Amino acid sequence: MDLETLFSYPWGIMAPEFTILIVATLLSIMDLFMKDKVDRNVLGWFAIGGVVLALIFLIGQFGAPVQMILYDTYRLDSFSVAFKLILLIGTLFVLLLGLDYGKKEIKYRGEFFYLLLTALLGGMIMASSADMITLFVGLELLSLSSYVMAGLRKNNLQSNEAAFKYVVNGGVATAITLFGMSYVYGLTGYTNLFDISDALQNPAVLENGFLLAFAFFLVFVGLAFKVAAVPFHMWSPDVYQGAPTPVTAFLSVVSKTAGFALILRFLLVVFGGAHGIQMLQPLLLDTQIYIAVVAGLTMIIGNVMALRQTNVKRLFAYSSVAQAGYLLVPFATLSIVMFENVWFYLVAYLFMNLGAFAVLQLVTTQSGTEDLKGFSGLGQRSPLMAVGMGVFLVSLAGIPVTAGFMGKFYIFIGALSTGHFILASVMIATSVISYFYYFGIMTQMFFRKAPTTEAMRVPIGAFIVIVVAVIATIGLGIAPQIAIDFFNTNFDFSQIFMRV
Repeated sequence: MDLETLFSYPWGIMAPEFTILIVATLLSIMDLFMKDKVDRNVLGWFAIGGVVLALIFLIGQFGAPVQMILYDTYRLDSFSVAFKLILLIGTLFVLLLGLDYGKKEIKYRGEFFYLLLTALLGGMIMASSADMITLFVGLELLSLSSYVMAGLRKNNLQSNEAAFKYVVNGGVATAITLFGMSYVYGLTGYTNLFDISDALQNPAVLENGFLLAFAFFLVFVGLAFKVAAVPFHMWSPDVYQGAPTPVTAFLSVVSKTAGFALILRFLLVVFGGAHGIQMLQPLLLDTQIYIAVVAGLTMIIGNVMALRQTNVKRLFAYSSVAQAGYLLVPFATLSIVMFENVWFYLVAYLFMNLGAFAVLQLVTTQSGTEDLKGFSGLGQRSPLMAVGMGVFLVSLAGIPVTAGFMGKFYIFIGALSTGHFILASVMIATSVISYFYYFGIMTQMFFRKAPTTEAMRVPIGAFIVIVVAVIATIGLGIAPQIAIDFFNTNFDFSQIFMRV
């Protein structure tokens, strides 16, 4: 590639990514030269400023036409912008939580802030990639940063165990993903998703439908690990428990969102836009059945296993597994409002889950325990925080007048409209099961005596996250049409199939 070609690209479409990259690089250099006694929170505020600036650049890309650079491997379209919006806001919340997280817990706090940004950059690359190579680069950047962050509590055995298990399981998932991608490349001769889609009309490729289905299965297995879908979820309880709480919050929301963005991009561009779609119907049917089974098992096992947990972080790990099951339902149903439903639920999940983790972090830090009993008497010690946690739990359970209910309702209607009655029934049954463990936390907060009457201190970062999350959770539950109208006005997901 000569310099003239290099400078001819519209690099402005990568302004959010360049912002995050530059800020992460500056943070690592600043951290290197700062004295040990200097408070690293200044790096956190610098990181927050970088994410806000990237958000401003991203908002400027709303409604932009489809553009592709680097030989059609990286693209700007409504799909990438919509998912990067969730990734940036989620990371902004996690950074605010990270400012308040115990300095004794993470000795090298500077590492946390710039590793969080590199993980975010990996997720943003995944959302904008149109080639298996760049998809994989983004996936690995996100994964490697997450492995290190999981073990940042270096003097904590559980954190060490979390990092080790995450690396081992992640390495296996990566190998399986690469193996599946190698089959796709071997069958079609391309790594670009649009070229692969075009190649699927070749009779020679379609004759090997079984290998194509096997390749998709392998890729999906690797990505199912990222979103913690059953049976590839076994890493999540130990990692969620051992990782620092802000990292756990990041994995549960931001990393999961990036995983779903990759699955959507790969699944729909490769198979949904294929010219030989009629000949691929048997393959698509098999794929739908497989995803439906995974979604059903994920909802059931996630919720049932959460019932047995007394450690609140492990409970939220299995809750996160169950939420992945709900999010997989639209992938199995392939309804016409699939994009809308997935995006809305991810937005709702962002606010209700990060809000819950903000309260969880405060309670576990100030009570000195991660046991459910740490929430005892929270309603007496900090009524407003207890009410906020109650809002998040009710939303996660899917009770009306909350964002979580509306998200599940849209997915439920999508399943019914496409005739997936069994999946819809599983959604209802598992949501009812979830009431038991979510309301178990509420029982501790409002119906158990507090071990101390001392009021809880709420730092500014956690306060901002909780207030914004409560407003958004209730607001999206009462007036979900605001988010739907915003989605329809600013994002045209049909662009995912457009080539420049």
